[in-house]
Amino acid sequence: MKIVEIKSLEYPCLLRQINDPPEKLYCKGSWDANLFNNCLAVVGSRRMTVYGKQITNELVSKIALSGITIVSGFMYGVDAQAHKAALSVGGKTIAVMPCGIDLIHPGHQKDLYEQIIAEGSLIISEFERNFPPARWTYPKRNRIVAGLSQATLVIEGSSKSGTLITAEFAKKFKRKLFAVPGPLTSSLSQATSQLIKEGASLVADPDDVLGYYGLSRSKDSANPFLESNLSELEKDILKKLRQEPKEFDALCRLTKISASKLGTVISFMLLKGLVEEESGKYYVSKSRFSA
Repeated sequence: MKIVEIKSLEYPCLLRQINDPPEKLYCKGSWDANLFNNCLAVVGSRRMTVYGKQITNELVSKIALSGITIVSGFMYGVDAQAHKAALSVGGKTIAVMPCGIDLIHPGHQKDLYEQIIAEGSLIISEFERNFPPARWTYPKRNRIVAGLSQATLVIEGSSKSGTLITAEFAKKFKRKLFAVPGPLTSSLSQATSQLIKEGASLVADPDDVLGYYGLSRSKDSANPFLESNLSELEKDILKKLRQEPKEFDALCRLTKISASKLGTVISFMLLKGLVEEESGKYYVSKSRFSA
């Protein structure tokens, strides 16, 4: 564990500029000053939808691949997915904890906690040792997430979502605010719709965010899986799933192949990250495949 005090030259400059910066940062992982040069806070609902997961993967993986450090709050849902998306492309991420640095909260994300440390990224907290999370520690955590970052990207959230707290901190600190539009029928589109109405910049593509940092998309992120490298059956499955997500039985009927063969092909496509499965339906994985 490393402790960085506010008087230290190592203390992140942007965080020092907020009204009430933490006096100390407790850290685990790889402390590197370069991590803090270009940071983007990514926040969203704990009740992440399939849409939210796909959008998080699509945007964050390409933004992280272009050199932006992804900052989030480690909670399940969009926070955890943002950390995972950054790590999946070899990018860097900072997880800000609402509890003591020695606690893993939520506990079921122990693997993610350890992956962040093992892969050269960083976990930080203003609370030492086993300080327990409480209702008041989450907003304290959110101010650090926003304070470390030149901009904040909101993926999903309800009208009373905690993500709006982080967005308000971003506004208070005079940082850039981005929001992703969502389906009008979803209650988790309320927060982002509200923010866009209030002046947040709409994000429909990674370049909408990267342009703010003066960066362009990495060539490596343009097409992670070339269609020429796929089998004809894999191409056909992806074509059908691009039209709309489908259940296994529907794919069997449409592809006209046996369930056993389709099961084998789908299993390999899942392993390769070409498709994702949720609630019995298969989706094209936008984080790993772009047409």
